Amino acid sequence: MIDEKDISIKRPRRVTAQTVADAAGVSRSSVSRAFTPGTYLDADKRKRIREVAARMGYQPNALAAGLKGGRSHLVAVFVGNMRSAYDTEFVTALVGELNALNKWPILIDGGDQSTERAIHQVLRYPLDALILRGGSMQSELVTQCSKIGVPMISSGRIVEARGVDNVCCRNAEGARIAARVLVDAGRTRFGFVAGPEKLSSSSGRRSGLVEVLDQAGLTLIAEAKGEFTVEAGFNAAKKLLRENTLDALVCANDASAIGALTAAREMGIAVPESLSVVGFDDIEMARWPTFDLSTVCNPVDEAVERVIWLLDQRLTNPNKASETILIDPYFVPRGTH
Repeated sequence: MIDEKDISIKRPRRVTAQTVADAAGVSRSSVSRAFTPGTYLDADKRKRIREVAARMGYQPNALAAGLKGGRSHLVAVFVGNMRSAYDTEFVTALVGELNALNKWPILIDGGDQSTERAIHQVLRYPLDALILRGGSMQSELVTQCSKIGVPMISSGRIVEARGVDNVCCRNAEGARIAARVLVDAGRTRFGFVAGPEKLSSSSGRRSGLVEVLDQAGLTLIAEAKGEFTVEAGFNAAKKLLRENTLDALVCANDASAIGALTAAREMGIAVPESLSVVGFDDIEMARWPTFDLSTVCNPVDEAVERVIWLLDQRLTNPNKASETILIDPYFVPRGTH
């Protein structure tokens, strides 16, 4: 009887091209040609090599093959706040488009203090590009990307740096559009639920709202800080509605607006009869019949399409001037305004 302690169990190692070459009795270069479309190799030899490779579980090293052609096909995506429904929808669409182009994303969470270390680590890989989704990145990291020749595309905020391309919603204009709709409907007492202070999207949306109120001879009655979450919107709206008589509540994103709508209903305030609630982004949840939220659409598909286009342009011409594309938002009327 064999004692299990005498059995040496080794982890299986990746089968290499040289292993296949030895087993098939051919050269290492023949194995490479057998898996490279368009290269010459005797048909019988190609068939034999592929049969041996399949039997041994061999897979060509796509990264090494790509680097020979100057591309790794790896794209790092700094995903921002994945607790945000809009960021989740954006990243999901982006990953699908990258995969369709045979690009393979490496996702980096932007929500904690390990982010900087993670980015430094991922920059050790031969990236085709780094896509920044919202959030913020230290200027030193932007400079490092530029020095090592990694193209960067920022979506959601504008990064002013050489070789960095940007896609950003016209946030102030979106808020102006929503504010005009509410002013035209006779609303006069406005409140605002903001997002995180560090995010330019929130400040841009606030400035657009205030601009229209000024033009109409109105002022922003009250505002509260938020975190772009349903819970934060709920808590902020409850405080604002307890302390002020408002007939319009503009929120810096849809999650906050859904929280605000829930708070208003809990407090017995009729929406939209006594209070208009408007969000920003047009996430999927905003369309649910339960909420039927009036909002400003920040179109995900268009933003992703523009990011992919900029990526293609940058890879084709690495030395081209930086480019910024601004996305036009539009109002989506539903049942809360």
